[in-house]
This record gives sequence, C-alpha cells and structure tokens, in this order.
Amino acid sequence: MFSIKDLTIKAQDKELIHNLNLTINDGEIHVLMGPNGTGKSTICQTIFHHPAYEIANGSITYHDHLLNDLTPTEISRLGLFLLNQNPIEIEGITNAELLRNALNEKNDTPLDIFKFNDELNEVCKIIDLPKEFVHRDINYNMSGGEKKKNELLHLFILKPSFIILDEIDSGLDVDALKTVGEALKKYYELYHPSILIVTHHNYLLDYFSSYQVHILKDGHIVQSGSKELAKQIEKTGFEANIINDNKKYE
Repeated sequence: MFSIKDLTIKAQDKELIHNLNLTINDGEIHVLMGPNGTGKSTICQTIFHHPAYEIANGSITYHDHLLNDLTPTEISRLGLFLLNQNPIEIEGITNAELLRNALNEKNDTPLDIFKFNDELNEVCKIIDLPKEFVHRDINYNMSGGEKKKNELLHLFILKPSFIILDEIDSGLDVDALKTVGEALKKYYELYHPSILIVTHHNYLLDYFSSYQVHILKDGHIVQSGSKELAKQIEKTGFEANIINDNKKYE
C-alpha cells in the first residue's frame, strides 16, 4: 500500500535520512520512535514535500502512485492525511468553509449541505469539540489541545485512508489524550485506515491492539519489532534496545 524505498533526504546539502526503507500494508499501524533530532518529523514532512527538504534519492509510493513529483494537493487527493504536532493557524477561513470546498472538489456529486451539517455535529460529539468550533477560523487562537481536536474534525470529515500522526500526543493533558485516543480508535474501527504514528510514548498506542514499531537513529531504522518493543523502550530507553540489534520483540 505505502512504500518508502532507499530514501535519502537532504536539507541545505546536509543528509538527514539515509537509505530508509519502510512498507505499510492496508490497515496496518506502524510506529516510528527514536531520540530527538533523528529525523522522524523530517520523514513526515518530506512525504508531503515540505520545501525545506529534498528527496536526494529513493522513492515514496502509495497504491502504485509515485509521490516524489506530486504536489501536496495531489498527494492529499490520493487519501493521505498529515496531522502535525503544531497544526498551522489559518485566519479568515473557517473549518466549515474549508471542509465544504474540499468535499466539493473531492466528490463527483454536489455536497448535501444538510447531511454535511449533521455529520459535523456528530463528529463534534465524538471528539468532544464544541459545535461553535465548526465556524471558527482554522486553529486560530486555539490551545494546543483544541488544535489537535480541530484537526480530528477534519480527519473524520475527509475520511483519508492513510494517516500520519506526527507527535499528536505532544502537549496534551490527560483528558485530551483520552479523547484523542478514543477518537482515533473509533476512526480505525470505522474505516480501517493505515496509520503511521510518530511518538515518544505509549499513551496513544495503548488504544490499539496490534502495531509494528521501528526505532530511527542516525537517519535510518536500526531496530524493528512488535508492541513489546515500544513497552521495553518506555522502561529502559532507546540505547538499551538499539545496542543489541539481535534481540527480538515478538
């Protein structure tokens, strides 16, 4: 479904990611972990062609579509969705306006505005977001937790098939973490997307029964395993698990 092959990423002639390989099949959940500054967020941003990063070598494909030369809009139309740890604020455009336009462009038939409004209200209940946020400017003057919930509103309405969560748990309090975790679990149960989660913790991972874990260091994956690897990292740290490359976590 989604494949990164021999990927090398550069920024200002400095190599950040070297010869990265990762395959995520339909409906699978993969977790990318690693010390700060190892390039986890760089990978997420590069998939959507952030101008700060250059694909120097390798390929990124999704359902046989080569993403290397596509625009962010074209990539999104294929069903990919990125939720950043610091969602951008857009003043002057409301959530409802953005979502209406996105759906009208995506669908072959005109948007049923009554059905659209009903769905917005239902999603607001699921993610514990006040209904008035639908008519607020996108992430503008919102707290960190409100921004994450606001992005989840977009997720549920746009219904992507591949989701990238870049440290979505960063800066959330206990209640917000619970809301976000339960919402993501519900979305997975409803639509069974593929998910790539970048995180340092197990908080959100506990909402999923099965996932694969990869440790990133020095620009490439140095260790992979099952959910037990994530549990062990939380107990003993990254270095204790990277050093013994032969240790298996099944």
